[in-house]
Amino acid sequence: MARIAGVDLPKNKRVIIGLTYIYGIGKNTAQVICDKCKVDVNTRVKDLTDDAVSEIRKLIQSDYKVEGALKTEINMNIKRLMDISSVRGYRHHRGLPVHGQRTKTNARTRKGRKRLVGGKKK
Repeated sequence: MARIAGVDLPKNKRVIIGLTYIYGIGKNTAQVICDKCKVDVNTRVKDLTDDAVSEIRKLIQSDYKVEGALKTEINMNIKRLMDISSVRGYRHHRGLPVHGQRTKTNARTRKGRKRLVGGKKK
């Protein structure tokens, strides 16, 4: 089993799909990594040689920010927006959609479950 950037890649998947299990690497980046390391994208992860795995590991470690380092950077960027009191930071803080989406209806993913307000009886 190949372990790259602290993630165990699934054995029976193709290399290009297996690399996407690493946070911060999508299909396009996986394609570029395979091209640079001269690995056929159709080979299975279990069929990779130790040399190919170490080469992929070195390339990812040197050229890409993945997993913990990437998550830390994203969280620091959001914290910076909140500290400078920008509109985007305010919306992150309040748990509202950040990029101008409507909130009168929809936006349930960001806002959470609908809270019902009970009617008052006189």
